[in-house]
Formats: sequence, C-alpha cells, structure tokens
Amino acid sequence: MNNFQKGMFDKIQKNSNINPEEVYKVADSVKHADFSDEKTVRNLVKQLSTMANKPLSKEQEDKIVKSVVNGKMPGDANSLNKLFRK
Repeated sequence: MNNFQKGMFDKIQKNSNINPEEVYKVADSVKHADFSDEKTVRNLVKQLSTMANKPLSKEQEDKIVKSVVNGKMPGDANSLNKLFRK
C-alpha cells in the first residue's frame, strides 16, 4: 500500500471508525464482481452498511441496489450522499 492509500484509509478510519483492512478486503473482493447481479449488489450494500454502522431501511437498500444494477449510480460524492440519505 502506498502512502496515498495509507493516508486515505487512515482518514476513513478516523472519520467513520471503519477498519481500513476491512475496506481493503471489500474493495479487493469486488474487483471482478458482477454489478448487474442483484444478489451480488445487495450483499455488498448490506456488508458496507454493517461496516459503516449505518443501518439502511429496506426502501433505501432497494433504491441503492436498483441504481447500481441499472448502471445509474451517481458519479459524484454529493449525489451519492443524497442517495444514501433518502
């Protein structure tokens, strides 16, 4: 891991109390994931929600999964943040 990545993971841990190693494992596990498969995406959303200790309602989860599966995931952080807050 280079210094930039380490700094980024340290910031994630500081701001969200998520273990950087967990983030790295998840990122590594989805490198070749099929994001058009609803089951795969739903499992990932649940895993990330649990890691972040941010429970999602069934409606929020469904909306995120639908956006990812349909390839309509927002490309910027503000839009992504809005999606998670709805």
